[in-house]
Parts: sequence; C-alpha cells; structure tokens
Amino acid sequence: MTTTGLSKTQRQYRIATLLADRPINSQVQLVEMLGDEGIIATQATVSRDLEELGAVKARTAQGETAYVIPEQPRDQVAPAELLQRVCSDWVVEVDSSKNLVVVRTPPGSAHLVGAAIDRAGWDSVVGTVAGDDTVLVVVGEPFSGADVAGEFRDLAGL
Repeated sequence: MTTTGLSKTQRQYRIATLLADRPINSQVQLVEMLGDEGIIATQATVSRDLEELGAVKARTAQGETAYVIPEQPRDQVAPAELLQRVCSDWVVEVDSSKNLVVVRTPPGSAHLVGAAIDRAGWDSVVGTVAGDDTVLVVVGEPFSGADVAGEFRDLAGL
C-alpha cells in the first residue's frame, strides 16, 4: 500500500498509533516502520511530527527507552459518576433505532452530554455526534440501541 499522499494529520495519526502499539526506540526505526507501510517520511519530518505530538522518551517496563505520547486529558476515561451526573442534569429524552440512540437535551447542552458519553469508555458506544440539543450515539456490535438507550434512561432517571 503506497500512501505517500497522506496529509500531515494522517501521518501523525499513524505515528501515534504505531507508538501506542509497540515500543519504538529511535526516529530511524519509526521512519523504517512508516516506510514498511508505504508512508514516505524523512527523519527530520518524523522529528517534527514527534515534537508536535508531544512525544517523549520514557523507560519501558523492560528497562529500555521508547517514544510515548503522554495521555491527554481528553483521552482519559472519566469516572462513571460523571456520566450519571451529566445525564441526570441534562438528558430530557432518549429514543433508539437498531444501533442508534438519540439523546435529547435542552438547547445548547448536547455537546456536554456527548463529551461525557465519549469519555465514559463504554464498549457499547462507537462514538457520538452532538448538535445543539441532540446527541446521536452510534452503538457497536453486538450491542443494541434499545439496550444502550435503557442505560441512558436509567442514568437520567427517566
């Protein structure tokens, strides 16, 4: 697969994925791994990408050093109590269809609920799309929208 036409964002996403998947000890090693995937990048480009991603060298459990990207607050799973509090405060209606859940909120609050759902780390939730007063929750296999909607109703006290 040749992917020389990747955007900077796409290349950096791939770098972050590689760093999360396995220990990478050097920029040269990372350039080679990208090359194995058909992604052409120079060591200087990879160096800039690592800096922009906030990657640092850290000691692994095996005592070696490898590049890692420190967990960002947006990537951390929030405590279950946060989702429960947000749902009880802001969710006014929940409906479902197959693998979708529609969560309604007062105007201007859908983004708060969507962010809380995203941070909850539920295996059943693939992702959310939030508008002004509605959050669309995409439910992954093997879960059903009806089951997940029931969980949201319980959290909201509906």
